Amino acid sequence: MTNLEIEGVQSLRDRILESVGNAIVGMEEEIELCLIAVLAGGHVLLEGPPGVAKTFLVRTLAQALGCDYGRVQFTPDLMPADVTGTSIFRPNDAEFQFLPGPVFTQVLLCDEINRAPAKTQAALLEAMQEASVTVDGTCHVLPDPFTVFATMNPLEHEGTYPLPEAQLDRFLFKTIVGYPSAEVEARLLTEAHGRPPRATPAELGVTAVTTPKELSELREQCSKILVREDLPGYVVRLLHATRNDPALVLGASPRAGVMLICAAKVAAFLAGRDFVTPDDVKRVLRPALRHRVLLDPAEEIEGGNTDDVLNRILDSEEVPR
Repeated sequence: MTNLEIEGVQSLRDRILESVGNAIVGMEEEIELCLIAVLAGGHVLLEGPPGVAKTFLVRTLAQALGCDYGRVQFTPDLMPADVTGTSIFRPNDAEFQFLPGPVFTQVLLCDEINRAPAKTQAALLEAMQEASVTVDGTCHVLPDPFTVFATMNPLEHEGTYPLPEAQLDRFLFKTIVGYPSAEVEARLLTEAHGRPPRATPAELGVTAVTTPKELSELREQCSKILVREDLPGYVVRLLHATRNDPALVLGASPRAGVMLICAAKVAAFLAGRDFVTPDDVKRVLRPALRHRVLLDPAEEIEGGNTDDVLNRILDSEEVPR
């Protein structure tokens, strides 16, 4: 991989942060994790309380990436066909015509995904794993690139349907979007009160700094990042530690390890390197595993959380030199 290619992706990261920064105050870490997921070909689950700009973050990022954007508000009465599309009969032509649903876009926002029943949530499984949907026995390929961003509110559980482990495992990252610091919130209030109430990202100065074709090319380049021979063994030790830790009743799967290394390769690429280091693995481990492990209820009652356990595992496992 040439220095020119590495400098190009670093420049792209900086341009995206600058463009998105015209509309989003702070959240640099969340934006970069979302970019890592897009380049790794993964999907992102955004969890946070209402009003912290989860939806606006996705809409703004899609604008900066030059991608088509679609949004589905998940509700208890949402049906699978409302997401994937349906076939209707055309009497004049005496044949069925497929009408694509909102899933046929490049950046799909599933707002409050846990408010829809399991049947509708499951309609996304094929799309997230295979980048296609099957309707009436016919497979329809989704646009490239295709990335799902789903939001969840961790505080409100009435009228919600927990996501099954099989679906959680399809998300590359679970990113926690919390309240901003006092300094960032003061900047936000200073800038936001003078904006039009319903200003779009484009109206706030967010411009496309790349194209879907360039993103696909960057994905190919990311796949060429060198992984040292001792790093897979390090990742395996981390995975086994999650399976053997008494604070967890469910450990990380082999698929989690594969996706963890893919994310670490992109993190290394964005950092300006053509090889992965243990620090790249450490950086993406918490967002890549926190939704794939299950905390013991007794540990949860004591006030523990999965990030605490993952931090302890990172500290206890020997790091390759």
